Amino acid sequence: MSGDQTVSGGDILRGDPAPARPLDVFVVAGEESGDTLAAGLMAEMRALHPAGVRFRGVGGGRMQAQGLTSLFPMDEITAMGFAQVIAGLPRILRRMGQTVDAIVAQPPDILVLVDAPDFTHRVARKVRARLPDLRVVKYVAPTVWVWRPGRAKAMAPDVNRVLAILPFEPEVMRALGGPPTTYVGHPLLGSLDTLRPNAAEAERRVASPPIVLVLPGSRRAELVRLGDAFGEVLGRLKQRIPDVELILPTLPRRLAQVEETVARWPVPVRVVVDEAEKLAAFRIARAALAASGTVTLELALAGIPTVAAYRVPWLEGRIVPFFIKVKTAILPNLILGEPAVAEYLQWHIDPPAMAEKLAGLVTGGEGREAQLGAFARLDAVLGTGGEPPSRRAAHAVLDMLR
Repeated sequence: MSGDQTVSGGDILRGDPAPARPLDVFVVAGEESGDTLAAGLMAEMRALHPAGVRFRGVGGGRMQAQGLTSLFPMDEITAMGFAQVIAGLPRILRRMGQTVDAIVAQPPDILVLVDAPDFTHRVARKVRARLPDLRVVKYVAPTVWVWRPGRAKAMAPDVNRVLAILPFEPEVMRALGGPPTTYVGHPLLGSLDTLRPNAAEAERRVASPPIVLVLPGSRRAELVRLGDAFGEVLGRLKQRIPDVELILPTLPRRLAQVEETVARWPVPVRVVVDEAEKLAAFRIARAALAASGTVTLELALAGIPTVAAYRVPWLEGRIVPFFIKVKTAILPNLILGEPAVAEYLQWHIDPPAMAEKLAGLVTGGEGREAQLGAFARLDAVLGTGGEPPSRRAAHAVLDMLR
């Protein structure tokens, strides 16, 4: 285990280069977000190491496009929710064993574990037991600042370095006795040019009719739990602002469910699945109604005032408050350390109040200006000196191979 101290993003070393020979890197990702993160890391590692990099492991289409040979389909280790985990446990354990055996049979120069903490942390522990000297990097810190803080100390013997995407995570990991942690920047920082409007789009953003984004979540359960409440909010909004236009970006695999959901709503909504259309909508939207998640940070970086909501199953809603360590579920609020984005969670989802708040964000006033002022501070808080997060992550990995 490395004796390095926890460091922030500004402390990434640029010392001697990694070995001037092709590198063998084993990468494991278990979710779509991890597939995207890992693909960016892989592209930058290849660019920074001219001698070549061979990638093996587990990943999705984006990682495979970067040259990864995946042991098995990535979605076989992805399970959301208690019931899915229990049902898929035999398969997940089998795939875990297969992953560990592949690493041990042909030890790589370095093992990079991306997101999917429940799977990747167990892989790290099993690999460390059999290959005690293998360097292991975890890309994306576990959310120990939300719940189960003991995970930080538990992973310290098995992980040499954590690459964090939120600026407060290195200090949290240090305080909890976790592995050395480097802040490399949130991946959304690499998308600012596509999220923010040009001059013409900025004019459209404040023109009539106003455009409001609707983002009820990308998972089936989220749509079920929030769909009716969002429909009521938008119906009330339409009564207050009759000319408002509603755009709902979603994933192709969710299109049928989304169309079924919005068919019950009292207002027309334009559903888009094309990524370019989604980004175009972000650049001209006046405000947004969104489920809690990464999208709230995406909206904040795009400068779109937002009303956010979230609801978990009834039993989880009763239990979770006893374990949660933070007072907000909204990423911009966590990062800024203030309640910038209005949030309505679980028992407090209140369509009339949400509609009133959303209408104020559309028409303007103190609430809108307060959010925009808070969002303007995000760049400084998230700042990484202008270097793309994936490149900083690649430098951090290669520094371990000096």
